[in-house]
Formats: sequence, C-alpha cells, structure tokens
Amino acid sequence: MGNKQSTTAATVSQPTANADKLYHGRRASLSLDIVVVGCGIGGLTAAYCLAQAGHRVTILEAAASIGDIGAGIQVTPNLTRLLIRWGLGERLKKVSVRPEALSFRRWCTGETVAWTKWGDTMEEEHGAPYYHIHRGDFHRMLYDLAEPHCTIRTNCRVVSMDTSKPTLTLESGEVVHADLVIGADGIKSTLRRYVVGSADRPRPTGDAAYRAIIPTEKLLQDPDLRPLVEKAEMVGWMGPRCHIMSYNIRAKKEFNLVLVHPDNDGEESWTAEGSVDKMRSEFAGWEPRVQKLLAMIPTTLNWKLMDRDPLETWIHKGGKLVLLGDSCHPMLPYRAQGSAMAVEDAAVLGNLFSHLSLHSQITPLLHAYQCIRYARATATQASSRLNQHIFHLPDGPQQEERDRQMRAAIEDALRVARGAKSTLASAGNANQWADKEKNRMQFGYDADEEAEKWWRDHGHTLVGSSRM
Repeated sequence: MGNKQSTTAATVSQPTANADKLYHGRRASLSLDIVVVGCGIGGLTAAYCLAQAGHRVTILEAAASIGDIGAGIQVTPNLTRLLIRWGLGERLKKVSVRPEALSFRRWCTGETVAWTKWGDTMEEEHGAPYYHIHRGDFHRMLYDLAEPHCTIRTNCRVVSMDTSKPTLTLESGEVVHADLVIGADGIKSTLRRYVVGSADRPRPTGDAAYRAIIPTEKLLQDPDLRPLVEKAEMVGWMGPRCHIMSYNIRAKKEFNLVLVHPDNDGEESWTAEGSVDKMRSEFAGWEPRVQKLLAMIPTTLNWKLMDRDPLETWIHKGGKLVLLGDSCHPMLPYRAQGSAMAVEDAAVLGNLFSHLSLHSQITPLLHAYQCIRYARATATQASSRLNQHIFHLPDGPQQEERDRQMRAAIEDALRVARGAKSTLASAGNANQWADKEKNRMQFGYDADEEAEKWWRDHGHTLVGSSRM
C-alpha cells in the first residue's frame, strides 16, 4: 500500500461513483478539516464516510508502513450491508468465503452439540451475507476505498494533543491542526486519556489466543480433515478454559484457526510469536482431528486478549475530539463484532456530519453519534463477554445444561429445514447464534438507517437553532 506524506488534505473529496447511494447524495455545506488518528479498519472507514459527507480528511498512522497483518476475521451482515452499499460487494465475494453453517463440538470426543444454518438463511433473514475473510485482504480493500478521498500519512505517531485548538503534536515535533479529531487508534489509544481525564490501562481477560493459518491443500489430503474444507462451515470446539474456532478464508485456499487458552503473561499484539510446542501441550487430549490440525501448524502468533469497561462518554468536553471503535469500546473476539462495531461507528459519524452547516452543530452532532451508538456497542461488549463464559465451562452440570440447550436448537433447526414450524423458544439459548431475536438485533442493524432516523426525529432542533 502506498504512503502519502502531505500535511493536509488540500481539497474536498469528489464523490465516488456510488456516492449518490450515500446519505441520499447529501454533502455538508460546511466542510471541516478532520484528522483521523489510526489507519485501521475503523480509521479507514471513518475517513471514507466523512470524506463522502463532504469533509477534508487526513489519517495519521504511527506505523512506518501499512502491511498485511493479522489472520481471519468474520464479516457479519450488519457490516457487509455497509460494504455492499459502498460498492465492495463483488470484491468481497472474490476474496472471502461464505460459511454455510456454524457448528460446535465437544473438546474430547468431537461430538456435535450445536449447529446453526447460515448461508442463504443469513441473507434471507438479515438482508446481507455473512463472510469469512483474511484481515489483510479486508484492510487492503478498505485502504483502496478510502485512499483516493483522503490524505494518508504514515510514520506519524501522535504523542500529545491540545484539545482546545485542537492540535496534535507528532513524535517528529510537527504540529498538525484540525477542526475535529477522531480517535481511531485502538485499544492502546493515545487520545483516549484526553476523554477519560487520565491514562488508564486495558484489563487482562485471563485469556490469550493462538492464531494460525494452514494451506487447505494439506487438509484435503486427509479424509478426516477434508470435510472441514468441503463443507465450508465454521467449526468450533469447546472445552474447559479453552475453545477453538476454525473456518476457511481466501476463497478456501487457507484454513484459519483461533485457539483461545488461559493467558500466561502473553504480549498484547497481533504479531507476537507464540510457542508451537506450548500450544500443542495446552490442547493435549483434545479429539483426534484437533491433534491433526495442530501437527500441521509450523508457527503461531499469540494474542493477549484485553478488555475495558464501558466509558461514561466518548467525547471530550471541548467538543473537538471523539473516540471510535476499540479506542472507546473494545470488543472481545467471542462474538466476532469488533470490526463491525467500528465500521458502524464510522457510518453513523459520516451520515450525521453530511448535515453539517454551522460550527455550532459539531458538538450536538457528536453527542448524536454517541446517543445512537453507545447502548448498542455496550450491549455487544456484554454479549461477547458472555460467550467467553459459555465456551469455557468445565465439564460438569453447567456444561451439560449448555450442551442440552444447544442440542435442542439443533433439533429445532432440523425441524424447520424439513418444512415444519419452529417449536423452540430460542431466546437465551446457550448458542447465541441460535437466538433469533438476538440475531435480529445484531445482524439486522443498519447504521445509516439509525442515523437517518435520528435526524428525522431531532435534526429540526439543529436546523432551527441555526436560523436564530
């Protein structure tokens, strides 16, 4: 990916070919100079949405270059509907895999205890597909989307901020000016402390995750592992204090594994090397297919899972700094919503700021963004934490009750597949993906529609005040 090094974005972005689909073609009559700190998934999408809303946007990224990092991630319908709206539908199809189902298995026997049909069902019920994709492919896609419409500066580490102006001081000593700053700098956010009022640290969850990718050609050579590729299901194994999630990425060329285990002072990084021997010892005794997969992994990354409690606010009291994504509501990976929540934030922010006509509207629009997003992001954090508990139950009565609930959901899903009516009260099922109402709320969400609704209900108060 290329680097741009100019200090400011000189001109307002020209609309993309699909811009008439965004914000009903609406662009702000007052254009701001906006600086986004962080060039991750949230930062890139915030830059794109704000540029399409008519603003001049610069991204400041601390890294010297933007590379292909990470492993597989899940792109759920609440996220894919936005990507498709932005014209990325065909590119998504080419590099991702659409899982046909989700299944969970017992750690020691491999017995299937949960199964939920996905595939066409996701689009039928939620209006958009569910995909698995390599994070590097996803990030590159978003980089290519945003880059023509903003200035991206690498090797620009922010060390401090004057929230009154606002200005950002870089490690080089350069001072960058802006009308508004978006803190999209992740769970280790530098800008978060200006909103919180002090430096706070993320809290260890007690878990870490080994991440590994295996070429699927190896799995296809083993009759026990071949179905993991041919069926294109997301397969999980649940065990005491541990679980494994696995799925295909890169058009079924690679098989992604995430192995969550008790943390032993691991490093909080996507790129920290892990010990393969230690990984294998931690999953010793797991069923034979797991052992075969572990034997195919030559190297692994070990990612320390960190968490934060919800903030009281995402907005600095001066109204010139707002947080987005993991900087204000980091998501544990157990519900696969981290990327989705950051991109939803970006979509809402861009939509709201397409209405901007006066500087006096900036702070009210920031509070509208928080009003729309806060409860949903906080609830999603809680849902992710719940799965950490569900997946890691020790063998015993609680585990048996979990498995009983999950099996009941399988029986109901098969009953529906045969053309009969559902008889299961799915609310609160231990398999959160079998909970129809929870899925509707999580996957049926449309960030743009929520922003449009807020404006229909409350926008007249801003327009009215601008005329006084």
